[in-house]
Amino acid sequence: MSLDNSQRLLFRDAMATLSAAVNIVTTDGDAGRGGLTATAVCSVTDTPPTLLVCINRSSALSEVFRANGRLCVNVLTHEHQALACDFAGMTGLSMDARFAGDHWQPGALGQPCLHGSLACLEGVVTQVQEIGTHNIFMAEISNIDVRDEGHGLIYFRRDFRTVETGDIPAAAVA
Repeated sequence: MSLDNSQRLLFRDAMATLSAAVNIVTTDGDAGRGGLTATAVCSVTDTPPTLLVCINRSSALSEVFRANGRLCVNVLTHEHQALACDFAGMTGLSMDARFAGDHWQPGALGQPCLHGSLACLEGVVTQVQEIGTHNIFMAEISNIDVRDEGHGLIYFRRDFRTVETGDIPAAAVA
């Protein structure tokens, strides 16, 4: 079933109400270093630890991720909003400029890990599936770094929002 333009816009409006963590997904390897801001990231299973990441095929980075075969999902804090804009291409910075500074370091698999992020999940791409306009990258995670401090950064109704740790009921954390 194909959606007409008004249905696609309605679908996008509905998806804007789906709060999502803001991540910078990075890769480095023979095809080059790259990264992008993504909210279409989801856990699949913990045995083995696997994530999925959706990347628009019209992005040149989609093929870079495919060719490198490795990635890192950096879960952002509220302090990384400007960096999220940079990696979303909203500020016009070159890829090299986006990675400038000492807040990036290579992880165990050589992927760019963001110092100070809530979590860095580094892994190997095990499968790529084409669905509509996007590639879905399945990545088996082998290197995980989690930090307890920091407020979350989410995207809701087409804007960045902060999730403070005080917003989470104690029972939900246990």
